[in-house]
Amino acid sequence: MNQSENPAPAADGTPDDGVTPDDGATPDDGATPDDSARLFPRVTAYRFRRGTLRPGQQRNWEEHWPTYGRNVSDEIVDPEQMFGRRAPLIVEIGSGTGTSTAAMAAAEPDVDVIAVEVYQPGLAQLLGMVLREGLENVRMIRGDGVDVLTNMIAPASLTGVRVFFPDPWPKARHHKRRLLQSGTFELIASRLAPGGVLHVATDHADYAEWIGETGDAEPALRRLDPATDLGHVPFSLDRPVTKFEGKGLQEERVINEFLWRRTN
Repeated sequence: MNQSENPAPAADGTPDDGVTPDDGATPDDGATPDDSARLFPRVTAYRFRRGTLRPGQQRNWEEHWPTYGRNVSDEIVDPEQMFGRRAPLIVEIGSGTGTSTAAMAAAEPDVDVIAVEVYQPGLAQLLGMVLREGLENVRMIRGDGVDVLTNMIAPASLTGVRVFFPDPWPKARHHKRRLLQSGTFELIASRLAPGGVLHVATDHADYAEWIGETGDAEPALRRLDPATDLGHVPFSLDRPVTKFEGKGLQEERVINEFLWRRTN
């Protein structure tokens, strides 16, 4: 889940994004109980509340989600079939409400983007932007990013992966829930084509240190310097400043940007 575009985490570091504690996720959007474990495995202590979509969002979801989105599955994505063309492909893990996703896709119409998110209202908001702005280069998958990369994305098929403001899970006992672990960096590297780039941003100082050290330890990735190595990045790095990122800047939090390139 994208922290910059969803409500800020609660005091214990868990996402305060319209979910309530329970023994398991209870889908209310057409998913079956079996699907729920695939849709949000890292947040299985929560249940999505009913009635989270506005009427217009619900209509859009029912009418257009089958065209622009799908739930996580074990079926490898065929990008040419999904988008109707062959183009550089980026996966964004944790697209939140899709503000950055839509803006960056609009600025790069020749690049295709798959937005991955567990949060249905966020995907519904992005779907609305896709429809209003005619963004034919955006598709969505609802589910956990690691599950999607593992089971739906072919090895060495991506031009880029974006992870913007992942939940920091600041308490030490919650660090195991962080998205960017050593195994995730290895997985991302395996899905990038040679020369493909991972772009990460965070405004959490401790997580930034964790991300830098863990990413640098992945042998298939080489750190790039955003100031000098932009010629090695095959897509735009320009992100719009979302309202949550803007609030962090007002509070003088430092935004840390990371780039790694798959070397072979």
